[in-house]
Amino acid sequence: MKSKFVKLIIGLAITTLSIGAVGCTSKNQSQAGTNKPKEIRLDFATYNIESLVLKDKGWLEDEFKKDNVKVSFVESQGSNKSLEFLKSNSIDFGSAAGSAGLISKAKGAPIQAVYAFSKPEWSALVTKSNSTIKSVKDLKGKKVAVTLGTDPYILLLRALDEAGLSKDDIQLIPLQHSDGAAALISGQVDAWSGLDPIMARVQVENGAKLFYRNVDFNTYGLLDVRNDFAKNYPEYVGRVIKIYDKARKWIIANPQEAQKLLEKQAKLKPEVAKIQLQRTDLKQSIPGAPQKAALTKAAEILKKYDIIPTNTDVQKTISEFVNGTFAQKALK
Repeated sequence: MKSKFVKLIIGLAITTLSIGAVGCTSKNQSQAGTNKPKEIRLDFATYNIESLVLKDKGWLEDEFKKDNVKVSFVESQGSNKSLEFLKSNSIDFGSAAGSAGLISKAKGAPIQAVYAFSKPEWSALVTKSNSTIKSVKDLKGKKVAVTLGTDPYILLLRALDEAGLSKDDIQLIPLQHSDGAAALISGQVDAWSGLDPIMARVQVENGAKLFYRNVDFNTYGLLDVRNDFAKNYPEYVGRVIKIYDKARKWIIANPQEAQKLLEKQAKLKPEVAKIQLQRTDLKQSIPGAPQKAALTKAAEILKKYDIIPTNTDVQKTISEFVNGTFAQKALK
């Protein structure tokens, strides 16, 4: 009896150790990033041409079909909306201007920029063709529409600062991009800090004029990812980047087809799509020093207006935000 009891105890101990070992192995595999998401959620936006290509071509769905991972798209109507989606965990990857992402990051958003989808001149200051406004100084006392927390907003603030004015010198009217354009054309505001392709559309269809342009005040278009997704599924971040870069290269190699696709996906006239593509530089896709330099300059005005806390360690925040390691590994 005693011998049988001892054997039983030893057997139970071995079984317990085996179960523990299996549990440890499973846990280690998860920590190593070998697990997979059930779904990858991305945004698409008219200001991110690669996202429109991916939505049209189905390349991400093809990439992850063998893993049985679902791919879904949600439309973002501006950087502010994309960042709201990321913060609320409604998407995993979002398209936003670098400055908008920096604002969100400085306020505690758990995100990092892992891919540069464009260096655009997607924003400028716009007025009607018959307006008396000729320069930024002419905005004093005028109504100016803009979407808060976006590149057009930062461009407006920097342009005012450069002209010796501040936002207190104008009547700032906060509107989403499309509503701002409509307010300009209807005469409800005197000027609008615009965003392509809506900006190109009012140029073509309504004769609107761009009275202030400064490509250096436009920060890069960056693909942001939630930190938890990047930590849990690093392999999948790299694979998303690879397919994004496939779309970038396709646009460069097929400009006429890309224009037609942009026309279809964004519902644009050919002349409008052509202008947007001409104002979009797709040469560099790995985020790094150029993006960090642009954000460092933008941070000066962000601090001045307390858009980010004045005690923000800018270099530390930018370093934690702009992460080129995923793209460097995926695109080597």
